[in-house]
Amino acid sequence: MNTDLALSNPLSRLLDKEPADFCRADLLRVVREQGIEHFSFHYTGMDNQLKELRLPFSTIEHAERILAAGERVDGSSLFRGLVDPADSDLYVVPRYRTAFISPFDPRSLDFMCRFLGRDGSHAPFTPDNVLSFAHRRFKERTGMELHALGEIEFFLVGEAGPGLFTPTRQTGYHASAPFFTFGDVVSEMVRHISQITGAVKYAHAEVGFIDAVRSDREILKGKRAEQHEIEFLTRPMEETGDFVALSRWIIRNVAFRHGMLATFAPKLEEGVAGNGFHVHMELVRDGKNAMTAPGGGLSREALRLVGGLVHYAATLSAFGNTVASAFLRLVPNQEAPTRICWSDCNRSALVRVPLGWQHAADLAQAVNPDEPGRYVDPRGHQTVEIRSPDGSAFFNLLLAGLTTAAGYGLTHDGMEELAAKTKVVGNIFEDPTLVARLEPLPGSCVAAARLLRERRELYEKEGVFPPEVVDYVVDKLMREDDERLNQTLAHMSAEERLTATRQIMHRDIHRN
Repeated sequence: MNTDLALSNPLSRLLDKEPADFCRADLLRVVREQGIEHFSFHYTGMDNQLKELRLPFSTIEHAERILAAGERVDGSSLFRGLVDPADSDLYVVPRYRTAFISPFDPRSLDFMCRFLGRDGSHAPFTPDNVLSFAHRRFKERTGMELHALGEIEFFLVGEAGPGLFTPTRQTGYHASAPFFTFGDVVSEMVRHISQITGAVKYAHAEVGFIDAVRSDREILKGKRAEQHEIEFLTRPMEETGDFVALSRWIIRNVAFRHGMLATFAPKLEEGVAGNGFHVHMELVRDGKNAMTAPGGGLSREALRLVGGLVHYAATLSAFGNTVASAFLRLVPNQEAPTRICWSDCNRSALVRVPLGWQHAADLAQAVNPDEPGRYVDPRGHQTVEIRSPDGSAFFNLLLAGLTTAAGYGLTHDGMEELAAKTKVVGNIFEDPTLVARLEPLPGSCVAAARLLRERRELYEKEGVFPPEVVDYVVDKLMREDDERLNQTLAHMSAEERLTATRQIMHRDIHRN
């Protein structure tokens, strides 16, 4: 294997193995040769944040026992509201293929873990296992894999500096220094994430920029806020869930070490772009992209996938938009959708079919006509993208929901017809009749909760989503109590509205 590139996984370089082939003996070799003093186990609880358990060892026998047996944790604390303290013990067991040397502590060998119950089987209610089960069921029913990538958008908030170059509002897309000045911090994030996951596609400045944040929170008040994005390559669904969790942890830690705040909050200011969590999906058969038809355009399977997403779209909001400020981002005639439809290359549609190199993989030939080599894409890269989720998403449950929707689309009649009925062209808000025909997305957490409760069978059938997980999400959303938020804001003066919306938006800077 070729592991001589700067961003190659350090463990792969050391062991001359791909991560999928790591075994326990390999990891004990790393312990010996790299001076490892402890393992760090990572996993996500119901608050969506990555947890950490440090496990020191002084003998190789002890280290081997930890790798083989895992450790106990208190499930009632990690999954408050789902697990009763009277029966709360869970095991956390490391996945060897996820091993990495911590970018923040070279003495720590870190792992993503899975939760197991007292009988040694996967705990069915933990979000990572819900996702794993959903994808396993998808593969059994369709004979294909579902791969995905996440677009992680976030604001970096820090001291403004001299302010010699200040971009105008909503012009930050792909901005470079000196107009956006936090690029070095993002590069550090990208380096760590790339070495650990091997799946970063690119990073760039995003549209949002606030020269001086107006807030009653000291951590934000008067600070400069630049929006950035890190996008991934497609990977199997379970890996995507792990990569999102790890990446958000790295983004926050790198920012903290630079005296900055990184926030995935859906919105920081009215009139400024919010933080989406767009997810691209591709069907994979025998290792190759199965999204395109032989003559071009989407394949029948891809159209059925789109139909499944449309069928599930309204209820997916319950997993993708989980705080009141999420619905301050979803406003008509913007790049955040409010109606259920799909389109080619249309960023106002809920589901977008982006450019996918269907007709020319070697585009460089057009601008480098003297290049003697020819590039042939052996795999294909067409995806479809869902654009409603944001940084508050229960990302493992969202990915599990998307997987369930995709499986429904591929195994039920009428999905191609549903896709045909909901395809749009151009800006839908220029045609009021069309807008009125299209089903709206929920307008609040409470509305999303009600829809999920009414249509819960979509997720609970075949045991993919345990009922207690659906109940937890419904209860969590209902507590946002935001059903009449827009009406309340509409009766305020302009200044009162700005103050109220900032309070709502800024209370979410650390949530999820």
